[in-house]
Amino acid sequence: MSVSTVNAESPLKKGGFPVKFIGVILFSVVGFVFAILANVFIPQVSEGVKFEDHIIGSYAVNMNGAYRIVVALLAVFYLGLGIFSGFDKERRKKYRHRAKFRFAVGIALALWDLLGTKLQVLPQPFFPGPAGILEAFLIESDYILENTLYSLRLFSWGFVLGVIVGVGTGILIGWFPKVFYWVSPVLNVTGVIPAVAWMPFALTLFPTPFAAAVFLIVICVWFPVASLTASGVQSTPKALFEAARTLGGNTAYLVFHVAVPHAMPQIFTGINTASAFAFTTLVMAEMMGQPGGLGYYINASKVWSAYYKVFAAIIVMAILFSLISKIVSLVESRVLRWQRGLLK
Repeated sequence: MSVSTVNAESPLKKGGFPVKFIGVILFSVVGFVFAILANVFIPQVSEGVKFEDHIIGSYAVNMNGAYRIVVALLAVFYLGLGIFSGFDKERRKKYRHRAKFRFAVGIALALWDLLGTKLQVLPQPFFPGPAGILEAFLIESDYILENTLYSLRLFSWGFVLGVIVGVGTGILIGWFPKVFYWVSPVLNVTGVIPAVAWMPFALTLFPTPFAAAVFLIVICVWFPVASLTASGVQSTPKALFEAARTLGGNTAYLVFHVAVPHAMPQIFTGINTASAFAFTTLVMAEMMGQPGGLGYYINASKVWSAYYKVFAAIIVMAILFSLISKIVSLVESRVLRWQRGLLK
């Protein structure tokens, strides 16, 4: 085969769209299509379910209509993602890997709609159907957004400050033996205490409930980040320090250009762990004394037995935490790009 022939075929191999991949795309979205059809054609058997119209812009939509729109948007999104992924080998592999899960999600939505809304076999009002949960967004989307922004502001302050304090403490503990002697026992003792246990003291010491909640999030982020940062600094091979000293590196250079870069994988492990702790502490703090936030919204909805609103807030939390985890992963991937090809 000539060189010109290989060059002519390479673009097709790299960017071609395999016909067989169309079946994978259809399989990914057929579950969502089934969920829509089930909602349209299976009659409402259980009585007492009200499908009230809500004005969205210039359109009247009830909870069933909103459910169909959301499921249709999911189907369109995964259809578009499949078409986009079809032109790249790596993206095709990832998309194909999740095809079964997407199909299962569509079927699960159909069953949930049947058991929670159409038949109401699930205990009511504790387990509403997906359409009922979406009604919370139709009724008070502005209020849910307001509480979501409050949670994001509270989380951002606490998490960022916690990471800064944690990394700083970890570097000091890992580098200076005297700091390790005095601070490490305090870190080990206070770190195992749930952050929410400090709530009564935080509310007393800080001027506002917001500042108290920020303190609690800082505490729960500080422990894992500081511990793993210190471990990463202490585990830096001596050969790296000797090489840096030979090249004229001073103490600051050894810390910030040798020890900290070496500790970066462990630092991000601590940050990933801390993000889950921080989100849990955030919700609990909001439930126990905040004037807003998703935890506050859950508590208020629970008092009125509006469990469909509770589930709506839980869904928003799941989306938020997924986005936060994705952002942390993207930053980690950027900072640790030198690891590509070294790890599986």
